[in-house]
Amino acid sequence: MEIEKEMKKMTLGHEFGAGAACLKCKDKCEGFELHFWRKICRNCKCGLTEHDVAMNSEEDKKVGKLFEDTKYTRLIAKLKTDGIPSYHGSMVTITLPSPATAYILPPSASSTVVPPSATADSVQPPGASTGSTPGNARPQPQVHPVPASVAPVKANKVPVPVSATSANLVPVPKDVPLKSVTYEWAPPVANKHLAVRYIELLPPEKRPVTGTEGAAYRRQQMARQLPEHDQDPSKCHELNPDEVKQMQQYVRRYKDEALGVGDVMLPEEMALVQAGGQGGPGGVGVPPGAGGAGFGPGFCHHCQQPMRLGEPAVYAERAGYDRLWHPACFVCCTCNELLVDMIYFWKKDKMYCGRHYGDSEKPRCAGCDELIFSNEYTQAEGQNWHLKHFCCFDCDRILAGETYVMENEKPVCKPCYMKNYAVKCSACQNVVEPEAQRVSYGEHHWHAEPQCFKCSGCAKCLMGQRFMALQGYLFCSVECKKKTIA
Repeated sequence: MEIEKEMKKMTLGHEFGAGAACLKCKDKCEGFELHFWRKICRNCKCGLTEHDVAMNSEEDKKVGKLFEDTKYTRLIAKLKTDGIPSYHGSMVTITLPSPATAYILPPSASSTVVPPSATADSVQPPGASTGSTPGNARPQPQVHPVPASVAPVKANKVPVPVSATSANLVPVPKDVPLKSVTYEWAPPVANKHLAVRYIELLPPEKRPVTGTEGAAYRRQQMARQLPEHDQDPSKCHELNPDEVKQMQQYVRRYKDEALGVGDVMLPEEMALVQAGGQGGPGGVGVPPGAGGAGFGPGFCHHCQQPMRLGEPAVYAERAGYDRLWHPACFVCCTCNELLVDMIYFWKKDKMYCGRHYGDSEKPRCAGCDELIFSNEYTQAEGQNWHLKHFCCFDCDRILAGETYVMENEKPVCKPCYMKNYAVKCSACQNVVEPEAQRVSYGEHHWHAEPQCFKCSGCAKCLMGQRFMALQGYLFCSVECKKKTIA
């Protein structure tokens, strides 16, 4: 019955984003129109993310669906309401005193100890749940609230505490200027200074500040790393009941064994937690050796370079809390890109994004971009294809047994190639057939035959000879050039 429901739900959502302008092609695209089974626009061949479509709500739904019915507690404990996962990963505004006025007090000053896992002064996106923890989540450690106004750190430092847990903080005077920054996403930690410092440690072009290159990067990575059709059978094209069942089993397996979200924490705090025998992030027990030897920050699992005291690190529950990463090093082992919103898939001691975890488990169709759950598929040009999807990229003509040409890594039938891609010979002005040999020089092309690739002065064949090219003409020598072009 469940499989039948999935079959009935299947849709490619052709109405969503319809008519949206292409940010890449501009006026050349008539507006977004989803291809029948490819995940691209029929008009310009660009993806949905290249079009002017507001994706925030769709991304939130996708991530909520991804973590539905999971045993993973860290993110769900913060965002789950009445047993239904929700996700609000966008438009997080953080207000802090201007960095120019920031300062740290000496150890003798009075302070309030505030671990990053504190439940007050939290950085939460609009609408995020603050209700009760779901039944499968472990209790959060008890901490003291932080004062509403605190002094942030200056330049590239975060609070370095006497207790190795938090800095000595004092209220900031009322006349100190405040600075608000809106992020598309920020790590869901209670200490907003730690969240901001985490983002500052990312490459500038990848920081998710609203309206910047970094925000666009996050949006693109959300679509690329977490494709909906890797987790939801209803987003796939024409799966049969057996394929739906196999996909559901695949999704269930990675939710139980691989899926997780990174935790941001100070290594010295993690070492303190471990030494004290308390629960780690989200109440998870921390094994001996977490955070490196003793109270030292330890070494990054990715780059093997030491962590700096007082700098936030990323931990992954699936990997064990004896491993940690620099914020900029928490990347997919295949594409080496930042794991969007710290969502990872852990497999055989390696960290993957959703897309490349899927590729490590199943072949992916180069035509529709979906994982292949059928036993029958074809391999061509070093890629995998559903049998029905090895088609011309321009006209969708099935290419089995047909002549085709690879153009921009996409198969194109011969008629479409001749119409849309074939070049003309600069000598005879005829189209160069895809099977024919040709010589190219800059923007000019010739049939690789004596009657075409010859000197424009003396008609000497230039195959295998030195030549000069000027304004589409070929010459064997300076003398022939002078005779032809004054």
